[in-house]
Amino acid sequence: MRLDTPEGNFPPTRRTMAASLFFAGYATAALSSCASPVTTPSDELITEDVTFTGHGGYALPAYVARPAARGRKGSIIVVNEIFGIHDYIKDVCRRFAREGYVAIAPDYFDRAGDPAPMTDFAQIREIVATANHTQVMGDTAGAVAWLRAQSFTDGDIGITGFCWGGTVVWMAAAQLPHVKAGVAWYGRVVRPAAGSWGSEEERPWPYDVAAQIRAPVLGLYAENDTGIPLEGVENMRAGLMAADNPTGSEIIVYPGVQHGFHADYRQSYNAEAAADGWARALAWFRRHGVA
Repeated sequence: MRLDTPEGNFPPTRRTMAASLFFAGYATAALSSCASPVTTPSDELITEDVTFTGHGGYALPAYVARPAARGRKGSIIVVNEIFGIHDYIKDVCRRFAREGYVAIAPDYFDRAGDPAPMTDFAQIREIVATANHTQVMGDTAGAVAWLRAQSFTDGDIGITGFCWGGTVVWMAAAQLPHVKAGVAWYGRVVRPAAGSWGSEEERPWPYDVAAQIRAPVLGLYAENDTGIPLEGVENMRAGLMAADNPTGSEIIVYPGVQHGFHADYRQSYNAEAAADGWARALAWFRRHGVA
């Protein structure tokens, strides 16, 4: 197992003694018995577990997939849902790698635990809540720095994320200057209602920073998302327009689908919307110089 960092090797963290840093399987709390997850082969790819310097100097684990062919490649940061790094997120990385990208999925929840094998949503949410906004932005900046230091990357960096990770995409596009483009899949864009999960932390949300977004973001949302009302999505669209939307960011709402429509291991998966969103995501990154 390689532990690559720009500065050298970190000592083992609490999970580096195992054969892999990450849970083998799909998120237990969301896996549907009727699902047929997409499995992307790893031939002609290099897949590895690495660490990099995250917020506060923490040695943060990450899963990386990249083409085995020599040469410098564009990079995509893949930000997980609330379930952490599991087979779906690793497969998304391999999908990007087969498109010629270096894909890295940081384990944002490593400091507190691994939600992937858990079934109790209260326990999962406790872990997720420990990853506050400042820490997450610091960890994402660390992933950017790691990518820029590698001999197999060309410095062009995009970011994509799902649900919890979709929100991270919008915020990274506002705060991190080396991010060239983002694709946010059904990420919350406005502050949750008082008393609901996620409302406790005093932090900005994408709507609050619409005028500061410096990289073009493609937002992919679901009409029937019970957790992210369309009113908030439309407020975000209006916020971008009020800021003259200089980046050309766009929001697309897929009719008749639910939250998690790209997650092929969940009951909410919609193959048609997932395929269309994926094609749009690839085109978006290439259009905006991440290729």
